[in-house]
Amino acid sequence: MKLEMNDSPGQLVAALKPISDVGGNIIAVIHQREPGPDNGILNVQIVLELPEDKRETLINILKAQGIRIQRIGEERLLYKRTVIMIGHLMHTDLSDTVGQIDSTGFAEISELSMSMPAINERSSSRITIKATSKQDMESALAILRRVSHQKSLLLIEPLGDCT
Repeated sequence: MKLEMNDSPGQLVAALKPISDVGGNIIAVIHQREPGPDNGILNVQIVLELPEDKRETLINILKAQGIRIQRIGEERLLYKRTVIMIGHLMHTDLSDTVGQIDSTGFAEISELSMSMPAINERSSSRITIKATSKQDMESALAILRRVSHQKSLLLIEPLGDCT
């Protein structure tokens, strides 16, 4: 489950409590506050076990609390593509680059590994994107192409279709 809520005290607890109230079991909560300007929005990913017949109840409770559900259910990101980016990735704000994909709602960066040889040298990153469809994957790649061009990064894409 991926949620978006107002970033104010008590919001995360308010989102987690209904899960246990309806019989769900929280396995993991992923929440990282991004540095930079405060946009007042908090993104949280929750891995949970939930009886299927309690799903709608949970959705209704969360929506009533003003929590926006970006994704719920089994894995829906079925298409995967791995690319390589080379350049001054950290100096050009890698978290912004990742955020531009993750914020789409139809694609996410699912894996990222990086090699940084020296502080003033170019770094390289292996990035795996998952998307809901081939068309959404192409849209996500178009975002990466645009960002790479804007930030003077080299984007290396594999030949062929995504799987």
